[in-house]
Amino acid sequence: MADEPLVLGIETSCDETGVGIVRGTTLLADAVASSVDTHARFGGVVPEIASRAHLEAMVPTIERALAQAGVGARDLDGIAVTAGPGLAGALLVGVSAAKAYAYALGKPLYGVNHLASHICVDQLEHGPLPEPTMALLVSGGHSSLLLAPDITGDVRPLGATIDDAAGEAFDKIARVLDLGFPGGPVIDRLAREGDPKAIAFPRGLTGPRDAPYDFSFSGLKTSVARWVEAKRAAGEDVPVRDVSASFQEAVVDVLTRKAVRACKDEGVDHLMIGGGVAANSRLRALAEERCERAGIRLRVPRPGLCTDNGAMVAALGAEMVARNRPASDLELSADSSLPVTETHVPGAHGHSHDHVHEISKDNLYS
Repeated sequence: MADEPLVLGIETSCDETGVGIVRGTTLLADAVASSVDTHARFGGVVPEIASRAHLEAMVPTIERALAQAGVGARDLDGIAVTAGPGLAGALLVGVSAAKAYAYALGKPLYGVNHLASHICVDQLEHGPLPEPTMALLVSGGHSSLLLAPDITGDVRPLGATIDDAAGEAFDKIARVLDLGFPGGPVIDRLAREGDPKAIAFPRGLTGPRDAPYDFSFSGLKTSVARWVEAKRAAGEDVPVRDVSASFQEAVVDVLTRKAVRACKDEGVDHLMIGGGVAANSRLRALAEERCERAGIRLRVPRPGLCTDNGAMVAALGAEMVARNRPASDLELSADSSLPVTETHVPGAHGHSHDHVHEISKDNLYS
């Protein structure tokens, strides 16, 4: 284990400052500082507030992770950071911090893809990823079906949302029902006491001529909102638990149905589910049920590793080091729309920044 790469990962794509430390595929530390409560009164994430929260939380969270892992900054073999996709200002804070630490410590820097990191985090729980890996990623910003023959360099998009992401739909329906922000956990909780068959909400893009792996939740969101408005206009009570259960069922039905179909079509005998919505209890249960019926092995990380965290970034960074992937230049910049096909952002000249690190070791960290 001592020979495996020790990597620190920084994640700031949205409203959570995550710092993780990984040795190979073993998680040593997972420190998170969330600003979600600050955004709650606005009903969603405010980018400027998120960026300022990252600035304040960055150094204390890194120090907490190092203490938790029982390692010193000098012991690290590399620094990994989410370079995109995400909120531009939030990403810039993480990238700037990672560059500063890499420069001062003389360590290689790896700018990695947020979505690929969500896939790679499963290695920390269930061991090395099969190749290829089929992944369903569902969060507030993304709903994607991805085939990854090599998580460090070959990730292929099979399908994605054409409008609202699944997590975004949960937040919007929670707002319609006056349940607060974020919407996912509270709808999941209320749905357990409701009837998922009470209301027949639509299943987007499930017709014979629709794109087989793409998702659409905008029509579902509108349908739920109109149903609730009609109830209120008639002076009737809205059955919040039944609405929550029926809406949730419509989302997870489509997600799991398309994911299992992709596995069958591509001849892949397992499915990995990641992203914040992967913490949803009904999604996990229905995926388990459908995968078992189809002879597909399901891999889902524990809920704490599904939401945005630094451990997932460290996991992908460690894989980059282990496979001798080129490090990023110190000119690395944040890319809010970084495509998933770019699993990491290598330097233009490979390891050309090493001479800078040699100087910095003596001058900045002695």
